[in-house]
Amino acid sequence: MHRRTFVGSTAVIARAVAGANERVRGGIIGSGGRGRLLTAEFKEIGVEMAAVCDVYEPNLALGLKAASTGALAYDHYKRLLADKTLDVVIVATPDHWHAQMVVDAVEAGKDVYVEKPLAHTIEDGYRIIQATRRTRRIVQVGTQRRSYELFQEAKRIMDSGATGDVRLVNSWWMNHQTGLRTPTLAGKLDWEQWLGPAPKRPLDPLRFGNWYYFWDYSGGLMVGQAAHVIDAIHWLMNSAAPAAVTCSAGRVNLDGAEVPETTVMAIEYPENYMAVFTLGYKAMRYHAFNDQMKQFHGSKARFDVGRESFALYPQSAEIQMKPSIEKRDPGGFGPATRAHIRNFLDCARSRREPNATVEMGQSTNIVLSMAIESLRTGRRLRWNAAAGRVEG
Repeated sequence: MHRRTFVGSTAVIARAVAGANERVRGGIIGSGGRGRLLTAEFKEIGVEMAAVCDVYEPNLALGLKAASTGALAYDHYKRLLADKTLDVVIVATPDHWHAQMVVDAVEAGKDVYVEKPLAHTIEDGYRIIQATRRTRRIVQVGTQRRSYELFQEAKRIMDSGATGDVRLVNSWWMNHQTGLRTPTLAGKLDWEQWLGPAPKRPLDPLRFGNWYYFWDYSGGLMVGQAAHVIDAIHWLMNSAAPAAVTCSAGRVNLDGAEVPETTVMAIEYPENYMAVFTLGYKAMRYHAFNDQMKQFHGSKARFDVGRESFALYPQSAEIQMKPSIEKRDPGGFGPATRAHIRNFLDCARSRREPNATVEMGQSTNIVLSMAIESLRTGRRLRWNAAAGRVEG
């Protein structure tokens, strides 16, 4: 480690340990809808949100309104990172910017909360890991199920061996997407900066307002929702990486989108099980309590884990199967984000590992990146763990 980096890191750690009860100063990069929600959550816990950065003026104004009175406005994230009074930084930008911003933030001596997915490519995920470990910063990936008490209970049930051997995990996320938004720009947008590492192209309000649905910036709802589901499967099954990934889809049913809203990914694991994730966003509308599921099919029992519920169904010859263990927590998932942020801040003070480390984020990122490539090329892809690369 370079002496300047070491001295800076040591100073921040010393300040955090000595002043565990002092007010933490934070900054947000990307103050769109999710960024403003995170700003509110960080504030609720007691963080002084002292800086806001966005390349779109209306989002910047809304972000300042959500942040603390007197928060400074930035139109370039590197100027925000240069503020030495900031302790933590939130990265809530489109996926294609995550890697560079996290790397630059930890190099600037900040601890980072980054929205899922960790990165947009496998290589970018490794860049984040290397920078995080080199600088000894705390980085929490925003997969908040790992801090949700219900999922922690589910993890204990899985670890108890109650299911027996699991060879198949079925999972899905169903809902209804009507179409893309038709945005009109209501203020200044630094389009070149927004594109960043993505391919250059003329200003396109459709892409800006619906970046989720274009390959240059994301993998769509397939990636956005699977980031949570696959991460939870990895956690409950103690998996670190896939053996192979295959992904298929029907045609795109959202006018103007590149990424399909109805997809299936099949993931093979070296632990001798398969996981299947189905995304169906042209299904009927569901209440959030019912829109997703992970079913662990064991030799002794089936374990169903939803967004806010779980139920263990032991093997039975009865027509009406009854769970031996069940928990339902309608509305309980909302506070999970706050619990995840609290874990991040506790770790920033103690320097312990957070609940969702960069390595855990990369484990899921490998699957998601392989799913994108498999879908776009029509190939089953293998993961060479020893070499750290994808093989066709």
